[in-house]
Amino acid sequence: MTGASAVAGLLLAAGGGRRLGGRPKALLEFRGGPLAEHAARVLHEGGCAPVHVVVGAGAAEVQARLGSTGTVLVENPDWPRGMGTSLRAGLASLAAATDPVAVSAVLVTLVDQPRVGAEAVARVLAAHRAGARLAAAAYGGERGHPVLLAREHWAGAARAADGDMGARAYLRQHTAAIRLVECADVASPDDVDTPDDLGLLR
Repeated sequence: MTGASAVAGLLLAAGGGRRLGGRPKALLEFRGGPLAEHAARVLHEGGCAPVHVVVGAGAAEVQARLGSTGTVLVENPDWPRGMGTSLRAGLASLAAATDPVAVSAVLVTLVDQPRVGAEAVARVLAAHRAGARLAAAAYGGERGHPVLLAREHWAGAARAADGDMGARAYLRQHTAAIRLVECADVASPDDVDTPDDLGLLR
């Protein structure tokens, strides 16, 4: 494909941090600001535009702290039902707000992976620029995030999203079509899920 079309960024940042004692992950402090601010900046710096951020737990505070980051905030009232609802909300927002000719794909990231940076985002975007319609970062050959979905895959991914699965079920159905982009040399997919993981933020 040509480089004419943009790739949107979609940050899933609605989780309530149940295993963190109910601290919304989007509001965890990282490098002087909320984790969601850092993750949105990573998408911008990696080459994504526009960037939509799905919020849920602590939505009002997240919105207040992200108001000037140049992102589109999407509130997901169904966030307690799992990540799948956030993926559906984000894809619906992008489909309604973006021109199919101007925005060819979306790159999806998770707010709780602070060691996935702009270089990993840029690598996955490059795979799309080279023709991939489905692409994902890989870590030692194992698929992880970011995940890129060309626009023709949005509806199918939204239909398949369920519970905490996000796009996993859809990607499993289309494994042969996914271009894996090794990123272990520049990023790490470690999640901030429990108090023991908070060291990832230091």
